[in-house]
Amino acid sequence: FTDVEIRANDSIFVLVEATLPENGAQLPVEINAPVDIVVNGLTSTIVLNAFGRDVTRMHEPRIQSDTRWESTKPIQIFDSLVVEPGATLTLGAGQQLCFHAGAYMRVYGRLVAEGTPEAPVDIAGDRFDQVVGSIPYDIMSGQWGGIEFMPGSTGNRMSHTVVRNTTWGVEVSGEGANPQLPVLTLVNCRLRNSAANVLTVTGASVRAIGCELAEAADNVVEAGEGSHLVINHCTLANYYLFSAVNGAMVYVAADDAAGDISNSIIYGNGGIVSPGDLFGYDFYLRTSLLKPNGSDDDNFLAIMWGQDPMFYTVRSDYYFDYRLREGSPAIGAADPALTLREAAVDFFGNERGAEPDLGAYVYVPESDSL
Repeated sequence: FTDVEIRANDSIFVLVEATLPENGAQLPVEINAPVDIVVNGLTSTIVLNAFGRDVTRMHEPRIQSDTRWESTKPIQIFDSLVVEPGATLTLGAGQQLCFHAGAYMRVYGRLVAEGTPEAPVDIAGDRFDQVVGSIPYDIMSGQWGGIEFMPGSTGNRMSHTVVRNTTWGVEVSGEGANPQLPVLTLVNCRLRNSAANVLTVTGASVRAIGCELAEAADNVVEAGEGSHLVINHCTLANYYLFSAVNGAMVYVAADDAAGDISNSIIYGNGGIVSPGDLFGYDFYLRTSLLKPNGSDDDNFLAIMWGQDPMFYTVRSDYYFDYRLREGSPAIGAADPALTLREAAVDFFGNERGAEPDLGAYVYVPESDSL
């Protein structure tokens, strides 16, 4: 276009959309395109920069029989992904699911995610650009719905899996909690950035081992009616950015909810445990670090009260890393007798050893950890 008049002290905005062709590469490909601008006979050149990556697009996929996804390409989901009753969807190591705005996953059958320290399974929104300036969509909640495990679904297991940027997080609903047959087992997973709760459990048994559960506008973990939770070597943290925190790190929403939290860290903004007095509840916190000052009782046992775990997180810089810095009181403070077998290594594959640390992550010296 030519002959566009720009008044003094005014501006012109040019919006450019890039639709890049398939490139056959497994990794993102960078594209640069120069744009020449001539104003009053003077030429300026602006280089437009974009990254493109091949994806497999799916609209309302329905998993009706046992299916394994193990693709080198990310899978972009529009609308909803439903695992039908009797079917199992298995996500191989390194599989990436990218959900478009408004999309969600609903599991009536079974979900198995087989991530590894070297190749985690990644489940997130499909925006990879910046919100503004240097702030990435990676830390934005509400980009897609979340994951729902429906009544009748059992035996779900997610290992070394990241679920983030959701509207309602991970919701697990059952027909009555059975601790021997958990509906969902999470091992070395990272559930983070939810516009509501990160993990909500109602009428079901859930085990979370070696997990980071973080960043929620409401509750990080909500134990609803008839639920049973086991949380071992987990880090529950909340430095949510986009609104005031309305809930607690652990909200015991019903007096028949049962739970055992051990060798964990519960720290951040908002409430810590609600109600603060769990007398009469079958809900216990053992050998864990909590932010407020307090004293042990029948439900809070061997608690490290009022200590700062010394995360690397710097909220004002939009940097969220819940590993431990040198000097953290959580280092070596866990009870090895409470460490479950599945917590032998952390998300990054570091061994907990004979003197384990509290929380999800094993402390390693700074030069090796970041």
